Amino acid sequence: MRIISGKFKGKKISFISSSETRPLRDYVKENIFNIIDHRKKLKFNLEKANILDLYSGVGSFGIECLSRYLCNVVFVEKDPLASLNLKKNIINLKLTKRVKIISQDTKNYLNKFNYEDKFDLIFLDPPYNDISFLSVIALIKEKKIFNKNHKIIIHRERSCEEVFNDYLKVDLEKKYGRSKIIFGSF
Repeated sequence: MRIISGKFKGKKISFISSSETRPLRDYVKENIFNIIDHRKKLKFNLEKANILDLYSGVGSFGIECLSRYLCNVVFVEKDPLASLNLKKNIINLKLTKRVKIISQDTKNYLNKFNYEDKFDLIFLDPPYNDISFLSVIALIKEKKIFNKNHKIIIHRERSCEEVFNDYLKVDLEKKYGRSKIIFGSF
């Protein structure tokens, strides 16, 4: 796994091979950023953005954001091994001043959210077999932890058929191999 673009382009990211986590594939990540950077319909800029990376694993998405943009990222990951690898990646890239790592369950974090900072982009990459993430989306909406011009990006298995109508407005959905990426907002 590597960083695709920006200041750390080509640098490798340490990751774990586990049944609990799965890495965001480079070509899927690259397509997400192509959409963010070039899709006029989304009208979204990540410069100086506050980003929340939920179910962050080893931090592939958030680290890519840090490499490309002047932004800040909060990573939330409950798996101890993934969280340890995430910390190693952040230290190796000398990014500690632009990140906060929360090693706990996503719902626990959101329930204790302090409202000091709100987020411009919220990225969710829950395990494919976990449909409880819909309650996480509902909690994000209820707690209003997002700025006015925010975006939500969700990475799911291509075959997952969740209906988001009650949770968020879907702006765009794209499929890449086994992955499905949903762009939305509240």
